[in-house]
This record gives sequence, C-alpha cells and structure tokens, in this order.
Amino acid sequence: MQLNQYFYRCCVFTRNNGKVALADIYSSSTTDLEEWLGIAISLADGQHSLQEFIDYMKNQYPSPPENIEETISSVIERLIDGKMLLLSDTAVELPYYLASPIEELDIEKAKELMQKDGYSSGSC
Repeated sequence: MQLNQYFYRCCVFTRNNGKVALADIYSSSTTDLEEWLGIAISLADGQHSLQEFIDYMKNQYPSPPENIEETISSVIERLIDGKMLLLSDTAVELPYYLASPIEELDIEKAKELMQKDGYSSGSC
C-alpha cells in the first residue's frame, strides 16, 4: 500500500447519531461498522491520499497512539478485502450515490443513476 494513493468508498453509507453504517438503498437496512472502519469509509471521498488520512487521524489526538499507522493500514486492508474501498494512483470523482451519506441523497435519483451505471452493492 502506497501512502500517496487516494482511497475511495464503493459502498453506500449512512451517518446517523454519530455512527457510520453501510446502507442498502433499496431496503433501507443498515449494517453498523466498527468505529475505525466507519471513520475510514466516511472520509474515503477519492480526493485525499492515505497519507492525508493518517495525518488527519494523528491530529485527532493530543498524543497519537504509537501504532496509529499500523492500525490505519489494517483498517484500509480490511475495507479493501471486504470490497468496500479501493485505492487509486489519481484522485477519483465519486458517483452521486456514493458521494454523500444516504440521508443527504435524493433516493430516486440515486437509484436511477445506480441502475444506469450497473452498480450493485459490493461492486468494487
């Protein structure tokens, strides 16, 4: 994993009551994510590198944990293995239905665009 790569989500998500979860736009069901996984998914907008993510997370602590880079690496790998996240050598513009939490989307527009793009959950 190269820290200059951009990271981006390929799953629909929700941010509700401070928790991030995966969201199914068709059934309105959600699957809660562990805190670190949720943070990574919510910030994986395709416009920031892994190094920027690490720097951001380090700044969230008065004294960052010693193993923060290893933790973030593990989180990213788990999300890639789970087909929720991808890496790119260049910035990525997310489609409408992945760009924001589900509660900020026009659901009908999102469904229409998903169908047009051939998107289905886990299409990473």
